Parts: sequence; structure tokens; C-alpha cells
Amino acid sequence: MNTRTHAVLYCAVMTCLAGCGFIAEQIKLEYNQPAGVSQIAGANNVSVNVQVSDQRPDKSKVSSKKDMYGIELAAITAEEDIAITIRKAIEQELQARGFQLGSETAQVKIAAEVTRFYNDHKTGLLSGDAVADLIMAVTVNRQHGKQLYSRQIVAQGIESNTQLATGNNAKLALSKALENGMKMIFEDKDFLSALVQSSGAMPVSK
Repeated sequence: MNTRTHAVLYCAVMTCLAGCGFIAEQIKLEYNQPAGVSQIAGANNVSVNVQVSDQRPDKSKVSSKKDMYGIELAAITAEEDIAITIRKAIEQELQARGFQLGSETAQVKIAAEVTRFYNDHKTGLLSGDAVADLIMAVTVNRQHGKQLYSRQIVAQGIESNTQLATGNNAKLALSKALENGMKMIFEDKDFLSALVQSSGAMPVSK
């Protein structure tokens, strides 16, 4: 089958499904924690409070459906507030390493300000890509306010060779962006050391 035939078939499929593009879709974002995470010495002595704020300019959606020409159609929204989804992901990684979750009176606080968490469907002649971005500022502070750590996290997730600019492909890309963002944070020895030092223990070895 030649390229022209592929293109004709692709256009036919997109035309048939165009009506669905005008129907808003809601997706459930889930965090998939990697296996084999080890607990950190001294982490069980540290209580951590996690706070995530959604500072995105447009909080109404996490993506949009598109037609074959790349024109945005119906909104794709998240079933759960993204601040809650990201907070749960951070807390899951903390618990896997032995840290204790605490209230606002905890020894240390992790604060994350999310400025972008969005998937953009990139359309092409025969297929496209779902490209999701996560941008957030992460800080670690002692209970009484001293800052121990600060970093800007910029992560991306890509679902390649997609045929449809739909919610499912957006979900896959956004989940990958979240996973990559958590990996950047929790593979940072300075971040982990900042948490452990709040209990007076030795920093994590680099």
C-alpha cells in the first residue's frame, strides 16, 4: 500500500470520527510507581508534609482533541484535581523510601507549584504524537521556614505514533510526564539529603 493510499485511508477515518472530536472527554490520571525502590536510612525518623498548588494559567483542561488539520476541538479534562494527583505521587514515593507523612506540623514541608501540566496532540500526515509537559517548582523547608532545597522541574512524556488525538493518548503522555517528573525529583540526592537532614541524620551519600 503506497503513501497516497495510506493518506486517503487516514483522512477517511478522521472524517468518520470527526463528530467525536466535539464531545468533551474526562480522563483518570494515575501514577505508576517504578519497582525496586529502596528505603533510605533515617527516613523513618522524618515526618513530611506535602503541599501542591495549581498555578496553571488555564486550569479548565489538560489537553484538547484535534482534527486532522491540528485545529483544537473539545476539551480533555482530568477527573481529579491535578494538584491532588501530583501530591499523591510525591507521597507515594516518600512512603516507598520510608518517610512518614505528616500534617502541617511535620518536621519538613515539600511545596510544589505547578505552572504547566498539559498534553498537546501533534498531528501528522499518517500519524501524530501526544506530547505532555510538566513544569513545577519544588522546595523543601524546615518546619520553621528555613529553605533546604529548591529546584525547577521540567519533564516531558511522549506517546508516539498516535492515530487519534483523543483522551486516552493524552492520558498516556501525561502519565509519562508525571513519572519522569517524579524520577527527576527522587533521583536527586540533594533533594533526599534535604529531607533526611531535617531529622539531624547524615545526608544521603552521592
